[in-house]
Amino acid sequence: MKSSNKVAIVTGSATGTGAAIAIALAKKGYNVVINYTKSKTEAEETCRLVEDAGAQALLFQGDVSKDADCRAMAAAAVEKWGRIDALVNNAGRTKFVPHQDLEDLSFEDFQDIYAVNTIGPFQMSRACAPHLKQSGKGRIVMISSVAGTHGHGSSLAYVASKGGLNSMTKGLARVMGPEITVNAICPGMIETRWLREGWGEENYEKNRAAMTRKVPLKKVAQPEDIADAVLWFIEGGALVTGELLIVDGGMHLVS
Repeated sequence: MKSSNKVAIVTGSATGTGAAIAIALAKKGYNVVINYTKSKTEAEETCRLVEDAGAQALLFQGDVSKDADCRAMAAAAVEKWGRIDALVNNAGRTKFVPHQDLEDLSFEDFQDIYAVNTIGPFQMSRACAPHLKQSGKGRIVMISSVAGTHGHGSSLAYVASKGGLNSMTKGLARVMGPEITVNAICPGMIETRWLREGWGEENYEKNRAAMTRKVPLKKVAQPEDIADAVLWFIEGGALVTGELLIVDGGMHLVS
């Protein structure tokens, strides 16, 4: 069916930043595809919150590293609502390895992380491109990281994958216009379960406290801070494409 509401796909939107983005879009009147790989219970809760905000939600289990899943996700949105207006490439993967421990990163680690963080956004953008162009004001927003701009991050593989995503953002922006803008948001530390599990609770609290003391704005990002930036690129920014927006409380100024 054809929907009068605009439609957004948010990959990796069961929890954390992705869920916050999906809910923020719903509050702006977007119907939203909620994508997950394993966290079905959390994804169902995010769907409920999207619907509580007055929008429709479509739950889709799929792995963005698989091109067939990307194409199926785009097709499911079009089948349900007849359009795609915005794509937020949020799904991400990492392995927490200190940068100096070169032997702790394998070829397979790089492949796994690149498949989700860099190839996945390409495949999703390709799958959605015809429908975003038809929208006339299509928006693609990559959720990248300051890891890709400053070389800090959970592992060197993650740093490299986000650097690739940043470069690809600029490349896609050149070829997607004039119908589609392509931009990236580069957060620093975000308070999410992902970081708590990766660092461990004790290290998480220590790192959070150190970051809060260090950065000019004396706070680390909440998922809703990233959602606000996404909304600006989607709802505004009509003449902005190929940009990398750092949202880190000023961490990049002192790191």
